[in-house]
Amino acid sequence: MAKFLAFLKRKDIIFSAKRYGIDALGAMAQGLFCTLLVGTILNTIGQQFHIDFLNAVIVTLGKGEGAVTYTIGGLASAMVGPGIAVAIGYGLHCPPLVLFSLIPVGFAANAMGGAGGPLAVYVVAIVASECGKLVSKETKVDILVTPIVTILVGIGISALVAAPIGAAASAVGDFVKWATVLQPFWMGILVSVVIGITLTLPISSAAICAALGLTGLAGGAAVAGCCAQMVGFAVMSFRENRWGGLVAQGVGTSMLQMPNIVKNPRIWIPPTLASAITGPIATCLFRLEMNGAAVSSGMGTCGFVGQIGVYTGWVGDVASGAKAAITAMDWVGMALICFVLPAVLTWLISLPLRKWGWIKENDLKLEL
Repeated sequence: MAKFLAFLKRKDIIFSAKRYGIDALGAMAQGLFCTLLVGTILNTIGQQFHIDFLNAVIVTLGKGEGAVTYTIGGLASAMVGPGIAVAIGYGLHCPPLVLFSLIPVGFAANAMGGAGGPLAVYVVAIVASECGKLVSKETKVDILVTPIVTILVGIGISALVAAPIGAAASAVGDFVKWATVLQPFWMGILVSVVIGITLTLPISSAAICAALGLTGLAGGAAVAGCCAQMVGFAVMSFRENRWGGLVAQGVGTSMLQMPNIVKNPRIWIPPTLASAITGPIATCLFRLEMNGAAVSSGMGTCGFVGQIGVYTGWVGDVASGAKAAITAMDWVGMALICFVLPAVLTWLISLPLRKWGWIKENDLKLEL
């Protein structure tokens, strides 16, 4: 057993929640961002501003009625499976031959996983990565053995589990969306708080939203929760961190506050309570929906991706006839849910906590 554990250590294979729940999941979000999300944004920009080269078909697969065409954005979005798999492999410190072999593995897992493809890719890519690392550089014909093992294991596992995993993820996502429509108040609170907390924790809320396909009203609640954390912490800590902290947290990530939360968990109360308020306002009053890419639901104000995703959904709904037009109330709702209410509510809630001594001077100070 000691020799086997030493072998695993030499191969950098670590079975831990951090390795798979933080490192791999965080990398997955980056893979999603660089393919599906960027592709969606490029398509929206091309359509809205009538940019010819973004709207032009650059690849056509097949012939006749069965032909599939791709724009630049469409091609980027289609590479979501390989993008996630390679990103996860990078996060798990895979050697080059393993990393590159994950490209077909990711494509297969995503295709076989259906609507829940991203979660299937996550599971399959982890298994394929670790199996590839096991054999990497262990033979004199490494250039053949490592890719073959990685690809066969990855696609074999995909054939066995991708469809069930994808179906399960899709079912959970559909249940959350159905429950949110049925009980928009209580589910608005639950989804907003849980996804918002996840965003601040060192795990990826974006990857979770993408894996579950969290769109519609549930996606809108998720956006509300993420914005409450990011904008809330940015405004609440302004006296300690000034403009640099405002931008770093408000447009970057509230995860920067995790070291301070560990020291004093009470600083998490104001933005979390704010998310419990903005969530049901989003679902019940403004009916804010995320009908863009599901990954955007877990991004909040990070690069304004959450807002771009909501807008993309509006554009798609108008084009499909599901929505007559983008109204002034839509814009007001987005502004209030994503920026104004998180800032005002978190600041107001923090005032008595500072007065009571629950939040002390420099408890929110960042090392920027």
